[in-house]
Amino acid sequence: MNGLAFFDTNILVYADDRAWPQKQEKAIALFAEHLRNGTAVLSLQVLQEYFAAATRKLKIAPETAQRKVDLLARARVVRFEARDVLAAIELHRLTQISFWDALIVHAARSAGAAWLYSEDLQSGTSISGVRVVNPFAG
Repeated sequence: MNGLAFFDTNILVYADDRAWPQKQEKAIALFAEHLRNGTAVLSLQVLQEYFAAATRKLKIAPETAQRKVDLLARARVVRFEARDVLAAIELHRLTQISFWDALIVHAARSAGAAWLYSEDLQSGTSISGVRVVNPFAG
């Protein structure tokens, strides 16, 4: 797939989760490809959630998780202002997706991403012009 691709936190967490080797391999390859091509997009929210999940759920040492966040931050990173939070609230109201998912979709849309890689949203749907893709489906 060509174009910008936004990565939801869950995809990045799977890249470090040895309990799911097939998902881990797919997540690593997908992110590496987009990072190499300059098409990987994340948000500050994703970086924060990744660190919290990696240290809490996967029990990764904070120092190691910090190095991974540094690596992830080499992607294009969307930073929000108050108006973006308001836009995400509006998206939440209109689509009934969770507020946190609405922040993710809004970040992807603001970055101009064509795809949003996520396991949390319904794969194949388009939300605000961004196509949701579950890379583990099928």
